[in-house]
Amino acid sequence: MEQDFFDVPEALWRQIKPLLPVEPPKPKGGRPRVPDRVALAGILYRVRTGCQWKALPPDFGSGSTCHLRMMQWVRAGVFAKVHEELLRYYDRRRGIKWDFASLDSAMAKAPKGGATPGRTRRTAENSA
Repeated sequence: MEQDFFDVPEALWRQIKPLLPVEPPKPKGGRPRVPDRVALAGILYRVRTGCQWKALPPDFGSGSTCHLRMMQWVRAGVFAKVHEELLRYYDRRRGIKWDFASLDSAMAKAPKGGATPGRTRRTAENSA
């Protein structure tokens, strides 16, 4: 696998790195931590491909590690901060037309088809 293709570009990494929590100390030692940039690349790989966490290529560390790091960052509000920072960056570079926005959505039938057609339950209101 070409790691460079899935790596986080240097310019993007410089913007994201300051927003990440500091690595917690390990007073008892333990296994070396997967670098944050590698874990982020694994998370982005998973988002782009839709693969299962356990199916991540080993270049990103284990799928469990990437998932754990993502959940830690979600709880710490990292992705909201990254989103805000990248919006500010884009607005400075290209400008965002804040007076125009679009929302994409999809409608789907309820999995069980909703209420069964035909007989309806009698209530006090409709039996009077």
